[in-house]
Amino acid sequence: MSPRVSVIIATYNWSSVLPYSIGSVLRQTMQDFEILVVGDGCTDDSESVVAAIGDPRIRWFNLPVNTRHQGAPNNEGLRHASGEFIAYLGHDDLWMPHHLETLATALDASGAGMAYSLVAEIEASGEVAVLTSTPQTGGWVAPSGTAHRRSVTAAIGGWGDYRQLRVVPEVDLWLRAREAGFRFAFAPRLTAIKFPASVRRGVYQTRPNHEQAAWSARIASEPNLEATLLAGIVAGGGHLTRMPYRQLATLFFSQTVARIRHRFGQRALLASITRAKGATIGNVRRFKGL
Repeated sequence: MSPRVSVIIATYNWSSVLPYSIGSVLRQTMQDFEILVVGDGCTDDSESVVAAIGDPRIRWFNLPVNTRHQGAPNNEGLRHASGEFIAYLGHDDLWMPHHLETLATALDASGAGMAYSLVAEIEASGEVAVLTSTPQTGGWVAPSGTAHRRSVTAAIGGWGDYRQLRVVPEVDLWLRAREAGFRFAFAPRLTAIKFPASVRRGVYQTRPNHEQAAWSARIASEPNLEATLLAGIVAGGGHLTRMPYRQLATLFFSQTVARIRHRFGQRALLASITRAKGATIGNVRRFKGL
């Protein structure tokens, strides 16, 4: 019998965080799932770390070469997925125990194609930001806070190649789903915790796991952690953001594109897009230590 949910975890050469992200799936209140861990051309011990967890619901796959983005591993996961619903989890992110149950309930109750929730983003300083946005209008939502019916990507195709897109691949996916007529459901709970590598210098070289370990312990020991984090936002111990830095970067990029188009025309626009995207992606990868 097929599982209710296929969980896809894209990873690249950071095996020390995998026991924590996978562990957060294994501790879900909803247990009807499979876990597809897909390496983006991993050359470290990730496969053996995954195998050592010893749960038959976990399968390992590895792409032959590194593709430089989670889109290709996610697509490989989609090819092997058998669940009714698809949920994505960043290899260095964590889920609260109610994540899958919350999003599956939202999908069931609404009949929507995609559901999304609140995500707590842990800044490099330790400050907590709760991310809110609307993916159906092009807003950025962390993939770790989303789930969709497998029929969505069966209908519209999987994740696009970032080198051929003018928006980030997850935004492109949400927009194509909307254009295909799929509806979106918001689940008003905080269900995921994100540790953005793009604000942590050299993490793919040092490969730390202390933050994931500490937050995993909090999730396990603080049954009211969700309420505590949201109360902290209200009390001023963090911030609520409707436009994370990624959206600001996207907005800046789109405004730059508009100015180039107005001034120089389409040929210069295409050349500038190629240069700008290459420089931005290259800078972020170098900062993370890739």
